[in-house]
Amino acid sequence: MKPNLYNLIPALEGEELVYLQNLTSDLSPERLQNFIAVYNGKRRKTDQILLGCILGFVLVAGVQRFMVRQNGMGLLYLFTAGLCFIGTIVDTINHKQLTFEYNSQMARESLAMVHAMY
Repeated sequence: MKPNLYNLIPALEGEELVYLQNLTSDLSPERLQNFIAVYNGKRRKTDQILLGCILGFVLVAGVQRFMVRQNGMGLLYLFTAGLCFIGTIVDTINHKQLTFEYNSQMARESLAMVHAMY
C-alpha cells in the first residue's frame, strides 16, 4: 500500500497536496520516501513567505523574492523600496501563489534528483 503524502508532510495545503499526488503517482514507495526527504528540505511554508513580505515593509524590501530564488526581482525590490511598496503589497496579497510556484519548481527538481539516483 502506498503511503499518504499528507501523513508524510503534514504542512501540505490543498493545491500543493493535489499537485504532489499527481506528480508522484507513478513512484514506488521507496522512491516516494526519497522524494519526500529531498523535497522537505527545499520547500517553503506560506508562513515563511508571508513573514518575508512583512519584513519587506519593515527592514529590507525584496526578502520574499530572494527566498523563492528570484534574485533579479529581489535586487529590483531592494533598490526601489519594493517598487515603492506596491510590489511588496502585491506579494503580501499573493504570497500563497508565490509559495506554490516556488514549491512546484522544487518538487520538479526533487523528482528529477530521485530519478537520477536510480
